[in-house]
Amino acid sequence: MSAELDQIAREVSVCTACALHRSRLKAVPGEGPDNAAIMFIGEAPGWHENQQGRPFVGPAGQFLEELLASIGMRREQVFIANVVKCRPPENRDPLPDEIKTCEPYLDRQIAVLKPKLIVTLGRYSMAKFFPKESISKIHGLARRRGDFLVLALYHPAAALHQPRYKADIEADFKKIPQLLAEAAKVEEAPGEEAPEQLSLF
Repeated sequence: MSAELDQIAREVSVCTACALHRSRLKAVPGEGPDNAAIMFIGEAPGWHENQQGRPFVGPAGQFLEELLASIGMRREQVFIANVVKCRPPENRDPLPDEIKTCEPYLDRQIAVLKPKLIVTLGRYSMAKFFPKESISKIHGLARRRGDFLVLALYHPAAALHQPRYKADIEADFKKIPQLLAEAAKVEEAPGEEAPEQLSLF
């Protein structure tokens, strides 16, 4: 991990900017290589993550690793973070002010990583890039947001709690290799205007 990402992680680990620090066991800054082509952004740490200080290490994380394996990748190749770096009490949803307080950390991570593709997992991370959209309508669609191609997906935990989402997230995940190839083409031809939306079926 780069010095900049290390610095962000150190700041997150001692952050007291919102009330979540009072109940956390360990902050969860995020992890992955500083040259990762893909950045996954989840919602908030859960029980397992709070224990270990690492993102996606519980059942949803195991499913995420299975999804990565389905496209020939390992978690060590991607960067994984959350919109909120500390676990909300009782696993409740993160509050708007908590997301806003944590946002500068996430923005700095994105700026350092400059990933080719950002994959949002769940509606709270989706809302960072698509604030007025519904995840049921845009999951599996990739859209360019500034310098980044962003793909909105259901959270892996949704598939564990409601099996009807599993087929969708598996199918959406399989679009990632093609999206990476599309992003690489845009980098190679920076003078060309990138499409606002890529709908891959």
